[in-house]
Amino acid sequence: LFRHYALNVPFYTHFTSPIRRYADVIVHRLLSASLGASSPIKMDKEAIQRQADHCNDRKMASKRVQELSSDLFFSIFVRVRA
Repeated sequence: LFRHYALNVPFYTHFTSPIRRYADVIVHRLLSASLGASSPIKMDKEAIQRQADHCNDRKMASKRVQELSSDLFFSIFVRVRA
């Protein structure tokens, strides 16, 4: 029931594509290990937390840059049309 055909993995829960998001790869590995479908991840809790914090920081920075980019291009558009 949880198999992903294209990735050929026995357990798969969709968040976003794990091919594009390192954070999802970690989540899938943790979930798989917690279900007993794979061996435990060889990282301590603090290292996993640092990775999660880093991924969240990068996501928020990316979102902020996207917003600033939209503001910049809208400002240029308004300026050119004025």
